[in-house]
Amino acid sequence: MSISSINYSSSVLGAQIRNINQQLTDLSTQLATGKLSQNYSGMGTNEGFAIAGRSQLSNIAAYTDTITNVNVNINLANTALQSLTTIRNTVQTGSASTAQDLNVNGQTVAQNTAASQFGSMVGVLNTQSGNRYLFSGTAFNTQSVANAGDIINGTTTQAGFKTVMAERQAADLGTNGMGRLVQTQPTPSSVRVSEDVAGSPFGMKIAAVSSTLTGATVTGLSGSPVSFSVDLNGLNPNDGDKLSVQFTLPDGSTEQIVLTASTATPTPAGSFAIDTTTPANTATNLNAALNTAITKLANTSLVAASAVTAGDNFFNTASSAIGAPVNNQAAPPAPISGATALSGASPSNSISPGFAAGDTITVNGTTLTFVNSGATGNQLNVGDSIQTLMSKIDQITGTSKPSTVHGGSITINTDDAASLNISGGTAGATAALGALGFSSSPITATQPPLRVGSSPASSATTLVNGSANTVKWYQGNDGPGSPRSTAVARVDDSVTVQYGAQADEDAIRQQLQAIAVFGTFSTSPTSQYAGGQVSALSLRVTQSLTKQPGQQHIEDIQTDLAMAQNTMKDAGTRQTQAKAQLQSIIDQAESASPDQVASEILSLQNALQASYQVTSNLAQLSLVKFL
Repeated sequence: MSISSINYSSSVLGAQIRNINQQLTDLSTQLATGKLSQNYSGMGTNEGFAIAGRSQLSNIAAYTDTITNVNVNINLANTALQSLTTIRNTVQTGSASTAQDLNVNGQTVAQNTAASQFGSMVGVLNTQSGNRYLFSGTAFNTQSVANAGDIINGTTTQAGFKTVMAERQAADLGTNGMGRLVQTQPTPSSVRVSEDVAGSPFGMKIAAVSSTLTGATVTGLSGSPVSFSVDLNGLNPNDGDKLSVQFTLPDGSTEQIVLTASTATPTPAGSFAIDTTTPANTATNLNAALNTAITKLANTSLVAASAVTAGDNFFNTASSAIGAPVNNQAAPPAPISGATALSGASPSNSISPGFAAGDTITVNGTTLTFVNSGATGNQLNVGDSIQTLMSKIDQITGTSKPSTVHGGSITINTDDAASLNISGGTAGATAALGALGFSSSPITATQPPLRVGSSPASSATTLVNGSANTVKWYQGNDGPGSPRSTAVARVDDSVTVQYGAQADEDAIRQQLQAIAVFGTFSTSPTSQYAGGQVSALSLRVTQSLTKQPGQQHIEDIQTDLAMAQNTMKDAGTRQTQAKAQLQSIIDQAESASPDQVASEILSLQNALQASYQVTSNLAQLSLVKFL
């Protein structure tokens, strides 16, 4: 009979020793790494919480990076805006000064400073953060503002602001230098003043006339073009009697000429001489004094107002009204298109609320009426399409670029955005216009670049769209919506911040416009009207650079950005607290306690020593010793 040998390694005692050794190895690894295991399977039942916590920590890390990057952009934008404020204050201080000394170029020191500050402002508005232009809105890869030299002087194919301003000044002064007014003396005892062309956008407009001239007859304002006349009727007024005429200038400001009848010698300024022996000469003196006063007003305040208005024509640029994207009633909802009906039963391809029979809208003074069927002339059927409505509007505005609907947004184009005015004549029509994406009434569009419509400019009677041959100063995004919404970042699971900015925002554009006007305008140093021109312009620029209630200010933009930073700060605080809690969950699930591991190692070492001792004793057993 044979006896099989006993294999120690396969014995129960050997397996126990191997198990103890493996445990010691695992515990030593835990002690060295601080982790329960080097793989998920050894982490235990709480590892699911750790995995979820680690995912959240990863999200927080991404949000932290986003917050850091957005803060960099906001800090740079805020620094730029602060620079704009400094530029504004510098130019405003200069324009408010009384120094009117002109250099050989016909400018004051303050104007030279403004020209330099204009270049600085353009540089500030082209600030970049990485490859992102901060004041271009969604077009962040595009330079925000054209080069300063191109804006002022133009390019080989496009006119700059200097040309636009010169054209406007010539058109406002007219061929006789009297602000497009025509003065005549119909009879030896009378004087007549009229505007040169009815409806012309240029020159001075007669706003009011009044008189205390004894024995005189004042006629007007009346006629087309508007005029007034003063007839002394062969009589002399009394010493101190007055004639007052008020004019409206292109920038909306008003000026008044007051002429006083006087017997003083020499005749005081602002007066006309009473000829006590020949009353007909008094009328001639009134005519001459009125002519002198109008010419002076035209060549001082009118010239300044013309420069300011040219600034608005050039810088206040947009040529369309854009509605917000909207859906039709179709199920499922789809963006409106040119085929979408103006009214229809739901569900249908129509807007809601739609137009109803009897509703009216007014487009540039023309009324459009909605009827159930059989529309003719200025009527529309309630079941007609949006495209039909846009075509009808285009006929009225006379636009050279048809209005469009794309991506659910309607764009109403017009060659003269200054005149665009669309409003609902009924409540239902106003609601339907809102359903088309136009929430405010009336629907308007700001000025495109406007140029004098014909040559010579001194006899022109129209302004035309100059976008094709005029430098476009702002090159960034000019779509609908808030400038702040052009840059949006998610900084927490349910929190986003808006931090976009555009160089054509009112506060920025108005400042750039005022500084460009002041720094570009020049006059003849030897002109008798030079001082009056610069003085009138300085007053207007100072007012334009002064913060007005109800208008956007640079500080308003900074406040918006500061609110975004506060939102991110609050999100960061919450995330810091969440990180600590999540890390605690992960540590509890995955970390090994050094004290506990050391205790277990000591216990296993003792057990292993005892096992080795037993093994050793068993190894010494023999049959002889057993017997």
